[in-house]
Amino acid sequence: MRRVVKLAESAVIEQKLTYKKGSNTKLRTLLAQEQHNLCAYTETYLGSSDDAHIEHFNPTLKGKADDNYHNWFLVKSLWNIRKSEKWNEPILHPTAENLEQRILYIDGDYAAANPNDIEANNLIRLLDLDNARLADQRKRYIRLKKQEIQDAGKSAEKFINDLLMHYPEGVYFIRALEEELNVKVNFDLLKSAS
Repeated sequence: MRRVVKLAESAVIEQKLTYKKGSNTKLRTLLAQEQHNLCAYTETYLGSSDDAHIEHFNPTLKGKADDNYHNWFLVKSLWNIRKSEKWNEPILHPTAENLEQRILYIDGDYAAANPNDIEANNLIRLLDLDNARLADQRKRYIRLKKQEIQDAGKSAEKFINDLLMHYPEGVYFIRALEEELNVKVNFDLLKSAS
């Protein structure tokens, strides 16, 4: 998982959208655009057939005045369902500026940089970031991308940029790509491709 960046000039804020019981199509669409159609927690692609949920990171805020854009993340339904409703322990927020320093990516897995970091460990457990099947999928994806880069005879940066321009849904597990391939995934390219 990488830090989720919430935009200061988000269309969600500008349009004063609120979460309502029932249909939240506009909110879901805007969150998907901001997250580049990636699940905020797993960094897997949210395809048209995926059941994407607007997840309230702090479930105790749902339906209250403090429930807002900074508490909403678009995630795959399974991760929303798996996430515990318990909210009585300190938990590192997905937007924390130091998330990548406190939760390390190590060869396809995530671990707290400090084993005594309760907030980081609680986030890993709460979001099931150490899920073995997801970690295996992440590792296989990186191996495949490394082979494709080698076969294409391009630099990793050029390969990822080309993929973003021509097949953006093929670019996911962003933190793994950036750390394993030593690249910066430049989603600004998507704006110029539109």
